Amino acid sequence: MSETDNAADIVPIKRPVRWHIFVFMLPALIVYSAVMVLPLIETLRLSLYNTVDGQPAFVGLANFKVLFGDARWARDFGNALVNNLIFFAIHMCVQNPIGVALAALLSVPKLRGVAFYRTAMFLPTLLSFVIVGFIWKLILSPIWGVAPWMLDLIGLKFLFAPWLGKSGSALIAVSLISNWQYIGIPMMLIYAALLSIPEEVIEAAECDGITGWAQFWKIKLPLILPAIGIISILTFVGNFNAFDLVYTVQGALAGPDMSTDILGTLLYRTFFGFQLQLGDRSMGATIATVMFLIILAGVSLYLFVIQRRMRRYQF
Repeated sequence: MSETDNAADIVPIKRPVRWHIFVFMLPALIVYSAVMVLPLIETLRLSLYNTVDGQPAFVGLANFKVLFGDARWARDFGNALVNNLIFFAIHMCVQNPIGVALAALLSVPKLRGVAFYRTAMFLPTLLSFVIVGFIWKLILSPIWGVAPWMLDLIGLKFLFAPWLGKSGSALIAVSLISNWQYIGIPMMLIYAALLSIPEEVIEAAECDGITGWAQFWKIKLPLILPAIGIISILTFVGNFNAFDLVYTVQGALAGPDMSTDILGTLLYRTFFGFQLQLGDRSMGATIATVMFLIILAGVSLYLFVIQRRMRRYQF
């Protein structure tokens, strides 16, 4: 029998279709579609409609023209967008660097009490934003807060001011409260990334005489850049979806004088209405669509530009 006949007799092995994978994923897919996908599609559709003579009518991009062209809408949206950018910048410059520093300290060999420190620093992340906002309003209150008393103990009471009640400092104060609550997330992600560095790399660095903080800056930091990138994009998405903490601390009007108004609070007031302001579903959906496009642009920039350049550091 020739080799050609043997090859003809070979029957390709058919792999069974793993239907059970689809069955187990179906409930999660249904829930995700009902909670995330369908509302997003409806929001995008609603942004293209408006109420004309009491009936919904397709208006195309007219709502976006009003948002960016009308003086009042453009002023409110521009103020919220600038505040959101400042809110994001403070998190990037304060929360993430401190999270990296804390993770580096926790990864020091033979450090005592690592489990306690790790739990204590991650604990605020588990607290409700309502509790966090209420507690910090009490702490920073110039009437019954403990912040003036604590500053007086170290002779710095002259530095205290009603930070949440001043337009120039309210947004910074709310941002720092948010940093305090969520600093455990970048800390734990970076800590896990540091622990995943192979021991062979560390031993090779020690053989070359690279130890201590020099080892962190020259060896470990480049290796955890992908994790830092993930944290940065999660911070971006979370900050441009932020609403709860600002609403809890400063209310729906995001005072004083709209100084803490971000896109989330503007969307809330526009869509649902507040006090004497009536809700406008079409304009609320328009603002939500713009928020979605901003987040989509940021995530796309990271996935298709930044992440490709950082893959060289991955194992």
